[in-house]
Amino acid sequence: MKHQSSEYVVVIGGGFSGLATAGLLAASGHRVTLLEMQDSLGGRAGRLHRDGFSFDTGPSWYLMPEVIEHWFKLMGTSTTVELDLVDLEVGYRTWFQGHPDPLDMTTGPGAVAAFESVQTGAGVALEKYLAYAETSYGLALEHFLYDGFSSVRSLLNPRLPALLPRLAPLLSRSLDSFVAQRFSDPRLRQILGYPAVFLGSSPKHTPALYHLMSHLDLTQGVKYPLGGFAKLVDAMAELCTKAGVKIVTGATAEGIDTVQTGRHTRVDSVRWSDSRGETHRLDASVVVGAADLHHIESRLLPRKLRSSSDAAWKRRDPGPSAVLICLGIRGKLPKLLHHNLLFTQDWDENFGRIRRGEPLDTETSIYVCMPSATDPGVAPAGHENLFMLIPAPTLPEWGTGGADGNGSEQVEAVADAALAQLAAWAGIPDLAERIVVRQTFGPGDFVNNVNAWRGGALGLAHTLGQSAFFRPANRSAKVEGLHYAGSSVRPGVGVPMCLISAEITAKAVNGIKDLGPFSMDGQNRDAREPEGDVQEERVAK
Repeated sequence: MKHQSSEYVVVIGGGFSGLATAGLLAASGHRVTLLEMQDSLGGRAGRLHRDGFSFDTGPSWYLMPEVIEHWFKLMGTSTTVELDLVDLEVGYRTWFQGHPDPLDMTTGPGAVAAFESVQTGAGVALEKYLAYAETSYGLALEHFLYDGFSSVRSLLNPRLPALLPRLAPLLSRSLDSFVAQRFSDPRLRQILGYPAVFLGSSPKHTPALYHLMSHLDLTQGVKYPLGGFAKLVDAMAELCTKAGVKIVTGATAEGIDTVQTGRHTRVDSVRWSDSRGETHRLDASVVVGAADLHHIESRLLPRKLRSSSDAAWKRRDPGPSAVLICLGIRGKLPKLLHHNLLFTQDWDENFGRIRRGEPLDTETSIYVCMPSATDPGVAPAGHENLFMLIPAPTLPEWGTGGADGNGSEQVEAVADAALAQLAAWAGIPDLAERIVVRQTFGPGDFVNNVNAWRGGALGLAHTLGQSAFFRPANRSAKVEGLHYAGSSVRPGVGVPMCLISAEITAKAVNGIKDLGPFSMDGQNRDAREPEGDVQEERVAK
């Protein structure tokens, strides 16, 4: 590969995609500045410290470990060196409305036995299902996930026609129908359909291709980084700094300036304001928008330079929002495990209310994380750390959360109902009386904290019309040098997907045409200018 000349790069957004992109570009010879509007890094992977409790307020499932490991390898190290990863003996505990006893889902044979205990013959069916899921996962890694689909070359890939007989049925039907064809018990269908929620969608609106998600937790297993996902953020930030990235927090991007050269419009600089309100301009030959795509295009670019029209955005599905609850609990909660899922019987109506923007029912499907079951460092001795996520409509007007019940009326009402539901289903009648710390977050917080379009909690939903090459692109259609990374664009939602989007962007900036993962082989590691030559930053006039 030809060595690439060093570029001045500005990355907007310090979440996983922003950190991953900044690190790869700096390690491959570019001069990179990362701007993050919050005081701490992580984006949606937020953190909260109160009274001896440490909460992750975003991602909590460590899946696709090979993708995360690959990024660390590209940065010259490994997750073994940088993180303390623990394998969870039980991936998650599931509770079902109307059934008093939970079902524990372990990896491999344990999952097969659990399915068989619910439905005769379901164990063998699960083995076949997971084998199919593993094959689909391999196809996705090889042919889709690392491809930005930025050229006709991707669509003319000679290997694709041979794959169509396998892919067409997985793209033309829903995950819900795919699962229902193989399993009759509603509980088993919910276990295999719920991964759609982690993709910002629902089983009826997610392509069957995403049955591959079950390979991740039921075959590969679930890991946890001691200290939480904040530790993963900190490890990535440290590697970025070592690679030469200049990280500026409390830096709010105000606009992307461009210059016209003949017929071409190129990025020229980024205007940003600091915590004192002083405005700066940073020269840039490359800009990576690693924040919410709608915010980048609608707030930082003039209308004529936006890749998507207002009409196009009206047709898009933002996925669900959420009400989050961080709880410090006095005493232990032995009936809960690290990951817990509560499923209601009105599965379709549950998702329907969210899609239609209606109030949630008194009991709804909930995710509960208790990291203190694995990591004693996240809670004081004799206490538990609980994080609850209640999928909700994308209605910022529901308001924001607050400390100790002082959030908006709607958010706190949802939180109270979820607490009552958990107490009843898990047999913890005194749960509310044992709360020593309570902090809620609502749809309005996703808007305020991460500029999320319509308060979406995850990113654009993985519907058929918003997956693979139908998802927004990783580079601007109208501005040269402007790239995008993160959950709004290809390949999609989730920490591993955000890291893959960073690799797609790093390949584009470095002129790499290969469709596979990014590689440092042949990179010009000495392309940076001498230390005296720094990226020009000046106070905007």
